[in-house]
Amino acid sequence: MRICREVEFTSIFVNVVYVFQEVFMKRLILFFILFSFIFFLSSFGSELVYTPINPSFGGNPYNASWLMQQAEAQNTYKGAQDEGYSPYSTDPLENFKQSLNRSILSQFASQLTRNAFGENNLLEPGHYEIGDYIIDVTPGDQGIQVTIYDNTTGGETTIIVPYY
Repeated sequence: MRICREVEFTSIFVNVVYVFQEVFMKRLILFFILFSFIFFLSSFGSELVYTPINPSFGGNPYNASWLMQQAEAQNTYKGAQDEGYSPYSTDPLENFKQSLNRSILSQFASQLTRNAFGENNLLEPGHYEIGDYIIDVTPGDQGIQVTIYDNTTGGETTIIVPYY
């Protein structure tokens, strides 16, 4: 009886090993077929080469008009040319007033910096009214304090120019 069981056990074991080898071989063959197929397909690949579209960067010059049309179609900015701007449409008297204000403020700023850096003491502390601006200059411990009031907007700016 014992011999019979050993023979059965060995025959069962041999059958299991045979089935396992058969399944393993089938999977191994399938793996090699898939691997060779993927390797075969990858041999058709090539390098990726960038070709610019914009002619300014080496692209086809026939793309220029198409690119310009696309840019104009997307442009939502309406410039001064679209609104009928003319350099002669402004008031010359208003231009003169603005130019004079800019000149006075420029001289005021240069006197302030000269005073702060100790060169010529031309700027006196006090209250100045220049065009639409009121400027108060007061000396302090940290430096010269300049307070600028804008009469048109009501804004106020305070600047402290330190001593050097």
